[in-house]
Amino acid sequence: MLRIQCCRNKLCSRWVILARLYSSSETMKDIIDPTKRICKVMMSCPKLGLATALDQSGVRVSTDVVEEVLKRFENAGMLAHQFFEWAGKQRNYEHSIKAYHNMIESMAKIRQYQIMWDLVNIMKSKGMLNIETFCIIMRKYARAQKVDEAVYAFNVMERYDVPPNLAAFNGLLSALCKSKNVRKAQEIFDDMKDRFVPDSKTYSILLEGWGREPNLPKAREIFREMMEVNCEPDIVTYGIMVDILCKAGRADEAIEVVKDMDFSGCRPTSFIYSVLVHTYGIENRIEDAVDTFLEMERNGVKADVAVYNALIGAFCKVNKHKDVDRVLNEMNYKGVRPNSRTCNIILNSLIGRGETDEAFKVFRRMLKVCEPDADTYTVMIKMFCEGGDLEMALKVWKYMKKKQFVPSMHTFSTLINGLCEKAETSNACVLMEEMIEKGIRPPRVTFGKLRQLLIKEGREDVLKFLHEKLNLLVKEPLCD
Repeated sequence: MLRIQCCRNKLCSRWVILARLYSSSETMKDIIDPTKRICKVMMSCPKLGLATALDQSGVRVSTDVVEEVLKRFENAGMLAHQFFEWAGKQRNYEHSIKAYHNMIESMAKIRQYQIMWDLVNIMKSKGMLNIETFCIIMRKYARAQKVDEAVYAFNVMERYDVPPNLAAFNGLLSALCKSKNVRKAQEIFDDMKDRFVPDSKTYSILLEGWGREPNLPKAREIFREMMEVNCEPDIVTYGIMVDILCKAGRADEAIEVVKDMDFSGCRPTSFIYSVLVHTYGIENRIEDAVDTFLEMERNGVKADVAVYNALIGAFCKVNKHKDVDRVLNEMNYKGVRPNSRTCNIILNSLIGRGETDEAFKVFRRMLKVCEPDADTYTVMIKMFCEGGDLEMALKVWKYMKKKQFVPSMHTFSTLINGLCEKAETSNACVLMEEMIEKGIRPPRVTFGKLRQLLIKEGREDVLKFLHEKLNLLVKEPLCD
């Protein structure tokens, strides 16, 4: 017990040093960088005072600054919308098409469809609408499983003076296929393929959709149809076919497709090799994974971070973490920077084996070479919560906020669930309110846990307050 406490004290002291190093190096940058100044205000300011606080900061906005802020706050839709509204009123500034698109995505993500269509109408009045605007809307509706609304967005384009073309048609099919509605996509394709002549991208979209189903016979049928209408497969099509075969457990058949590519003069890309390496890793065929990686290098294809991540994943699967270190060293030698995915693969492997101390060491080490994403923070917070160490979970949360990283729905939920497990009701309520204030709708399970605690403690007034806040996010108009 004494040894455990000693180790924990060491971890905490190292964390404090890390936080101090971060704060001292970043303070000056925050003062100079307008994006960071705005983010700092948005992270700390109460909802009703945001416009006033931004006015008082004296910061000036530009197209690049607004686009970057909206990107950083894409998970906090209503907060981003307040900033968007404020920025639109500043002198010598006009929102760009990209800023409108960022805002449309953020609103659709939290199902504020009325605001989304209001933005579309403003863009129409300014002559700023384009094909991509409607592709974003179709994609977001489809992701929310609002298939009829996605089709409506396509059909209404003419009314907004943006005639649909092949790119829009492909956008609709892609939105449906990626949301696992490939049967609807196929139906639309069959009805409209005479109106929009399909290209290799169209067939690739359907091919990938049937692969996600998964329906290998139908995928083969699409591939054959593509060849029959003399639409030559490109590198993307081949990559999708290799991926489908690998996911169907037919890695050897996928190799034959790669050989056909070589015969057709279409060289395999690093993506295709990453798919093969990843598949061999899942199947515990570590020697084949390594051989494929070496073959790629012999063929003159430069390894990128995706291939290295696949190789790291393969070594993690068979618990060869010394080989993982060798791969990381090779990446450093060859100038390939690890990304958050690299970190997440290693962390999930270590945590799955119960090596939580080692996982925390890796997390601290990776902070120096790559930016964590929402999954990274979530997995670390979950690790500490499940280990009963709320103090360290909250320190990860605090560090994340210092980095001005806006938590995702999953990150919020993970910490709120951890607090509920320890009956830390007040802290859980603060986080729940912050989550809702940022326009992020909590999962029913998470809200239900907090609800039970509040009822148990006789705090129905707090529950009513949170319900009222939540109800503001629930309104979902169908369309414009």
